[in-house]
Amino acid sequence: MSHGGLRNVEGGARLCRGSGPDLYEPAGSAAAVVAQDPSQAIVTNINAKRNRSDIEAVGDAFDMTQLLVQRTRTHEAITAIAAAVRPGMLEEEAVALANTVLAERHMRRGWHKVNLRFGVNTTLTFHAASQPRVVLGANDIFFIDIGPVFERWEGDGGDTFVVGHDAEFEQCAADARAVFHAARRRWLADALSGGSLYDFAAAEAARRGWVLNLEMNGHRISDFPHKAIFDGSLAQIDFAPTAGLWVLEIQIRHPSKPFGAFFEDLLLRDDYFAAAG
Repeated sequence: MSHGGLRNVEGGARLCRGSGPDLYEPAGSAAAVVAQDPSQAIVTNINAKRNRSDIEAVGDAFDMTQLLVQRTRTHEAITAIAAAVRPGMLEEEAVALANTVLAERHMRRGWHKVNLRFGVNTTLTFHAASQPRVVLGANDIFFIDIGPVFERWEGDGGDTFVVGHDAEFEQCAADARAVFHAARRRWLADALSGGSLYDFAAAEAARRGWVLNLEMNGHRISDFPHKAIFDGSLAQIDFAPTAGLWVLEIQIRHPSKPFGAFFEDLLLRDDYFAAAG
């Protein structure tokens, strides 16, 4: 079935079987596609989409292997950026540094801007402007969120880092990852819908003493640009998301103090994570 520039996965895709939800893989030239020119795709009525095959369609360049390669490249870039961040830096300097690291790795183009937050700014949502000229302290917390595009494939990843020694900061960073994996495993076990997945994540964050930011609520990922297919959130969907096609975002904050943590990655089975928390 087709809709303007989009074709869904019916009759043109296969699912890679394994434990838990299936990992989507296209079936060669019969894969679900979006028009080469994204402007030709039907995007004006995206918020009205409710059909799973429309929401989980992929573009003509979709390649699950390449998407996983881009995931690895994204994780490596985050590690390199974090290693170069030092106490005494301004947040603005760290953002410039991150863009330099990405450019050196031929990942300068991004489907979203570098979102790198220090200290008090770690509580902010994606589109909120940072408090300017925040300096990373000797005992501090920061997170990195990047969405690089390499050739036709999107990456998206985020993690939180602590400099010096602060038990609350360290616990917050660890718990952002722990909430991510707890929610992911519940999705694996019970085939949770996107909405139920975030209900669980909010309860899990609260159980650990944190508040979940429900404005950071996941999204599609695909060959570039996924927004031409579905510009809504993971939390909006009322079906169990397919592995490999969605990013699970977890942002938590302290209930009264001005700091938080962030972690995001593709929604995948356990075998794609080493020693997951």
